[in-house]
Amino acid sequence: MQTYHVETVVSEKGVLNIKGLPLHPGERVEIIVKSRRIDDKTQNNRYPLRGKRIHYKKPFDGVAENE
Repeated sequence: MQTYHVETVVSEKGVLNIKGLPLHPGERVEIIVKSRRIDDKTQNNRYPLRGKRIHYKKPFDGVAENE
């Protein structure tokens, strides 16, 4: 059994549209639906440095010169 991953959003009428699957007419499929609920706080806590600027002090100095 081949697995395909597709993300979509439920419409206001509660309808899911899944397009572009490489399946043939009449082919049997099993459909499992998982709900994703990720709020902004959870997303930001998971990757606290995402989107932050990086500044290097003395980027060309050696790392272990004293050892």
